[in-house]
Amino acid sequence: MPEVGEKIPTLKGRTGDDTELNLSSLKGQWLVIYFYPKDSTPGCTTEAQQFRDLYPQFRKRNAQVIGVSRDSVRSHANFATKQQLPFPLLADTDEAWCQAFDVIHEKTLYGKKHLGVVRSTFLVDPDGRLAAEWRGVKVPGHAQAVLDAIPGV
Repeated sequence: MPEVGEKIPTLKGRTGDDTELNLSSLKGQWLVIYFYPKDSTPGCTTEAQQFRDLYPQFRKRNAQVIGVSRDSVRSHANFATKQQLPFPLLADTDEAWCQAFDVIHEKTLYGKKHLGVVRSTFLVDPDGRLAAEWRGVKVPGHAQAVLDAIPGV
């Protein structure tokens, strides 16, 4: 897991439209990587909608948004279409991205413990260095807080 100021790992994976996304190809712009537990669940849907609604403002600040979960390419395709998401969703089915950013932890749901994705967001500067991180994210207002952390043009 990179610390703030360190280079992020070079990762690649498949997106909901079944194309390959390579982090190294995104250098030169701000990058928002947000990890969420599961497509089409209430909190994850709200979070995606908030990033979607602010997406034009992210682009004005030379920032790309990427959503990441362990769901399949097909699940991401359906979710992105239904929610009209203008940014890619990465299918981290082998958990390489989740492990690199240390977002899989023990959680308790209905009294049972399991390993799950802890809602987290990482802001990467145009040089590929981690600029900020948010862990244990609460959805309301989060996308705006991330946008506010990116220098304006």
